[in-house]
Amino acid sequence: MPFVRISLPKKLSQETKNTISESIHYSLIEEFNIPKEDYFHVIEELEPHQIKYPESYLGISHSDEIIYVQITAGQGRTLEQKKKLYHQIATRISSTTSILINNVIIVLLENNGHENWSFGNGEIQEQKHLKK
Repeated sequence: MPFVRISLPKKLSQETKNTISESIHYSLIEEFNIPKEDYFHVIEELEPHQIKYPESYLGISHSDEIIYVQITAGQGRTLEQKKKLYHQIATRISSTTSILINNVIIVLLENNGHENWSFGNGEIQEQKHLKK
């Protein structure tokens, strides 16, 4: 784990979409210490009428290149780890694509990582890299 859902404008190039996904994945490796092979992402390509956002929220402006990153992960990370992850994701995306840092919206959903996942075979697998 984690499981990542990336919702973004369809108009972005495939290269940009791949770079966004890779930026998130490598940030998770660095900040959440996930294994490199733990790479489960879904990229949703949306038409302009399917993406809703305010022009400004909490003093941060947004444009039609806004992307939403939803991460479902097991509980146990500190507030500091989460802050570093958000910063790392936004910085990597904005430095490697045309997406501005203010257009990267991140939502982290946490659950009990030991019993709320099945990675195949209809079974709960033991994730040895998680603390019990």
